[in-house]
Amino acid sequence: MLLKDGLVMIADTRTNAGVDNISSYKKLHILEQSEDRTIIACTAGNLSVTQNAFALLREGLEEDEDSEGRRFISDMPNMHRVAGLVGEALHTARDDIKDTAGEDSQYSFSGSMLLGGRFKGRPLRLFHIYKEGNFISCQPDRPFMQIGETKYGKPILDRALEYETPLDDAVKTGLVSFDSTMRSNLSVGRPLDLAIFPTDDAQPDEFRRIEDDDDYFNKLSSQWANALAEARAAIPMPPFMVDRD
Repeated sequence: MLLKDGLVMIADTRTNAGVDNISSYKKLHILEQSEDRTIIACTAGNLSVTQNAFALLREGLEEDEDSEGRRFISDMPNMHRVAGLVGEALHTARDDIKDTAGEDSQYSFSGSMLLGGRFKGRPLRLFHIYKEGNFISCQPDRPFMQIGETKYGKPILDRALEYETPLDDAVKTGLVSFDSTMRSNLSVGRPLDLAIFPTDDAQPDEFRRIEDDDDYFNKLSSQWANALAEARAAIPMPPFMVDRD
């Protein structure tokens, strides 16, 4: 969620290769953290693809006509160029693994990322990087992006989130969206990893892990369920149901 007051990124940690093979794996990664830049990524899709993409970024992508030697995130001059480099790494990783597995492989080699962060003194940015390596940037008229299991939590974000939403309300809305998703899909679950970047870079960034026993999240989940029940009870009965007797 990229808002007037800051950037919020949330990722769950559940992975699965079928209903009998569910485990946890971190999906929110710090790609670069230094005095002049902080860049993080959320991942979805095939783990081997995203892991291989991160390995390529650590080793540096091959030299091109505009570089002198391998290309690293630390060499990029702005977030747009970082998104291009990460997209290239994701595309290369996907092609390499597909070639190794062969055309007859039964597995999907789809992988995508949300890339967010900033260079010191510059605006926060958020990008959706697709499996092909191309990307789009988040805009104020639609201040959020999703990857992975999106359909259950999206209606909450559509209704409740605007560019002007205060940062604390945005965090709450994002967590409610995840809670709704977890209620409907067992492939999404805690721990959740949360990163918060205020627009004012003089304020500290926040990184937090929300475990299964997190008191705030459990209260949020319970109160959201109660609020839905109260709202449903407050809505008038449909007139065609009142007259059924």
